[in-house]
Amino acid sequence: MGIQRRTFIKGAVGIGAGLILPTDMVVGANERVNIAVCGIRAKGISHINGFQNLPNVNVIALCDPDESFFESRSKGLPGVKCFKDYRKLLEMKDLDALVIATPNHWHAAMTIAACQAGKHVYVEKPVSHSIWEGRKMCEAQEKYKRVVQAGTQQLSCPAVAACGKDIRAGKYGKVKWVHCFKLQTRKPIGKLSQPLVIPSHIDYNLWAGPAPMDDIYRPSFHYDWHWDFRWGDGEMGNWCVHYTSDLCTMLGWDTMPDSVTSAGGRFNRNDAADTPNMLFSMMKYKDVPLTLEIRNLTIATGSKRTPNHLKKRDGNIIMCEDGLIFMSRGGGKAFTPDGTTMIKQYKGNGGIGHRQNFIDAIKANDHSILNAPVEGSHIASGICHLSNISYQLGEESPEALVRERMNEYEDIKSTVNEQLIQIKANDGDMNKIILGPKLTFDPKAERFTGNNAAAANDKLSYKMRKEFAIPAHV
Repeated sequence: MGIQRRTFIKGAVGIGAGLILPTDMVVGANERVNIAVCGIRAKGISHINGFQNLPNVNVIALCDPDESFFESRSKGLPGVKCFKDYRKLLEMKDLDALVIATPNHWHAAMTIAACQAGKHVYVEKPVSHSIWEGRKMCEAQEKYKRVVQAGTQQLSCPAVAACGKDIRAGKYGKVKWVHCFKLQTRKPIGKLSQPLVIPSHIDYNLWAGPAPMDDIYRPSFHYDWHWDFRWGDGEMGNWCVHYTSDLCTMLGWDTMPDSVTSAGGRFNRNDAADTPNMLFSMMKYKDVPLTLEIRNLTIATGSKRTPNHLKKRDGNIIMCEDGLIFMSRGGGKAFTPDGTTMIKQYKGNGGIGHRQNFIDAIKANDHSILNAPVEGSHIASGICHLSNISYQLGEESPEALVRERMNEYEDIKSTVNEQLIQIKANDGDMNKIILGPKLTFDPKAERFTGNNAAAANDKLSYKMRKEFAIPAHV
């Protein structure tokens, strides 16, 4: 699909110390593909049902460090095996692929281990919890010649493909700026005065994996890890990554942007989370301005939901010389530059064939036919990580300074104004907005350069616990 596809080179591979040699056998067109689902809560249920209902696909194993889900999730799956430790899955000789729907901090380590064990992988978004480990995922896919698909299902939507083809062909002229956004109100997650007592049916060591086994002060063990940077990546990694994935595919972007400045904060929420519920980022991809924003507070009167009054809550707005394009889940439209007259409608389906695309690639033993290969998904996830890194290095700043620093192009100035109106309307302290530094980034080396580079480069990865750490050489 567009720029994210690349040639898949078949051939034998060497064996690293202690690794299992991946097989070069191709699954026949009529043979069953055996799947294991890792992480079996809400998204995991969707994958269990979705893959099991595909022709010639069989879910033969489930894995989760919380064994309380095994009985309910295994119903209707005769002979299915259940494991708390994913490493047991990798020993199954009849297993072809892992579907990873775990918390973010497990995505990369589990994907790499699966590739080393000769298994194909479908991994949920964001594919990585850091930029460094995302690159290691790409290296593992290439070395072990596995099929690795990201769970950004919108990339299997015909609307995204058709729109991208028109943009790259020059139908709407040069791209002037891009706006990527997700607006979704979220409530506080609460905060305990004493550490959460981990239920006995959860193996916390296996749940934490490469990430810290720190005390938890959120009342709910599951899901709310999204809003803690130790295990999650906030709304940027939870939702905005869907649209950065679409964006990279439509515009043919195969590297991360050249610079980033972020601002925002966690307002009106005295809870255990540390990810922002309002965040806006000013980026540059070569000469194209890119604005990313997420909003989890109530929309305020006077704060437009999106530029140009499109009244949407999520998606991409792509401003071209001869057209204004809006693309979201399920389809989009292109308008005249003033946004008044529709030029073309792009009808989509949200990517309902995404799982089948993964199975087709396994049967063909051809990574290049994937709609969401790990290489492009690493870039799309990395864009969201860049946004978070600038924010994490930021300092409390007054409204005036935020406006002064984030003013390089009209769309970011408009976005800053709308976000500040919304923050103020939700009783946010306008003198305590976290303003990150402007960071320059070398997209080829995937390293920060210039001012604040040392601190920013420290954020490209995190200290992993030895038992589950990703090796420097995968």
